[in-house]
Amino acid sequence: MPSPWRALFDIPRDVAYLSAASYSPLPRVTVEAGRAAMSNKAQPWLLPAGFIEQQNETVRAGAAKLINADQSDVALVSSIGYGVATMAKVLPVPRGSRVLVLGDDHSSPVLEWHARAGEQGFAVETVAMPADHDWTRAVLSAIERAGAPPLAVASISSVHWSDGALLDMMPVAAAMKQAGAALVVDATQGVGVTPVDVKALDPDALIFPTYKWLLGPYGRAFLYVAKRRQNGVPLEQTAHGRRDVRAENSHYLKDLAFVPDARRYDMGERDHFVSMPMTAASLDLINSIGPATIAAHTRALTMRLAEAVKDLPVSLTPERHRSPHILSLGFPKGTPPELGAALAKHGVHGAVRLGRLRFAPHIYNDATDIDRAAAVLRTIMADIGG
Repeated sequence: MPSPWRALFDIPRDVAYLSAASYSPLPRVTVEAGRAAMSNKAQPWLLPAGFIEQQNETVRAGAAKLINADQSDVALVSSIGYGVATMAKVLPVPRGSRVLVLGDDHSSPVLEWHARAGEQGFAVETVAMPADHDWTRAVLSAIERAGAPPLAVASISSVHWSDGALLDMMPVAAAMKQAGAALVVDATQGVGVTPVDVKALDPDALIFPTYKWLLGPYGRAFLYVAKRRQNGVPLEQTAHGRRDVRAENSHYLKDLAFVPDARRYDMGERDHFVSMPMTAASLDLINSIGPATIAAHTRALTMRLAEAVKDLPVSLTPERHRSPHILSLGFPKGTPPELGAALAKHGVHGAVRLGRLRFAPHIYNDATDIDRAAAVLRTIMADIGG
């Protein structure tokens, strides 16, 4: 059965794009929003008063809705790395303490802590990738490890980017609170496809970008900050982060106190004429469909693919530990180096990550794409002896 959402995208029928975990294609409505936004920037004198503030708050509200957050708890940032750097500046990490990260996690939630560890005198502890893919148990064991230095922060992804292994964040969050430590979540591979409720989870921070599962442009991301962490000094010092620094005032630097919510952490040059309206269009689409519906759709597709390749010499992340929207295939001798290019020649697009072949369908994919990918993979493996 064709996807009811495929017509919203400019994707030829002979293309099976299964790499949303890398970059998503833009919906037609988002592309049109970008074209209109370019016209706005071409003639900015036609913009109505309050346009910039309105577009910023529209986008902020759309992001907050996706994670069940208060609008005032969401900052507009450029990337996961920006959000992690902000929280590394805000969160106390005492000398002699430790910061937990995941083994082979993406660079974004990891490198900032390595950069600070020497000067600040704390240790970065890497949780090794478990052979059974049970990241939840591995992280809980690291949090509770007897004799370990005090735990200050865990900076971890909720879905591992390389193989789609899913962490159960609720027990992790509870264990972090028990340890008196802060939790920073990179939700890049989760928000928009899996339901996320920050009021239930209560992390100190949760960060997610638009260019993958939110079907948006590059260079936009969101930083949720718990109210208890909204009294820090931002990464950048901006006029919009202060109570009353306005060009319209007779005295420009009138009130230098920070605004009292997460808006103080908004990035500099946040007022993008082009990418903000595009982001708003994509968020509207994702919110209108709903993460639960998207998760059910993608789970059916990854399950279909898992069934189709079960007789091939590949290993899969166990179903109980994998996310609904990512299926990663391991090969006994590692992924053949020519496999990704060979698939692309036949119109099938996945991604090779850490020696595994990752497929990541979204709403524009359907059973035809999955069957095509399985058939092409089978043929190529037979040809190369994989």
